[in-house]
Amino acid sequence: VQLQASGGGLVEAGGSLRLSCVASGITFGINVWGWYRQAPGKQRELVASIMIGGRTNYADSVKGRFTISRDNAKTVYLQMNSLKPEDTAVYYCHAHIVADYWGQGTLVTVSS
Repeated sequence: VQLQASGGGLVEAGGSLRLSCVASGITFGINVWGWYRQAPGKQRELVASIMIGGRTNYADSVKGRFTISRDNAKTVYLQMNSLKPEDTAVYYCHAHIVADYWGQGTLVTVSS
């Protein structure tokens, strides 16, 4: 499984971005999709995840602002609204199918 993330960029506080992650290869059976982020000097943390049945989970820091969604077996999105400077990080797409797979990361920078 290969994951290609895109959609990062520079945005002012209060703005929005939508991240996309497209999977290629053997994608049948992906049971969990997730978005993680890693800010400078910090550990990678879970931002949001979506299970194969549609159940979602969010970090407390993004609840009510971010939405994870999936439109088919190969694409997952992260809609980020009301962005804050503390959301600045490299965002990584993750998928689990027997093993864990990671995308290359996309940088989100939120200016104050």
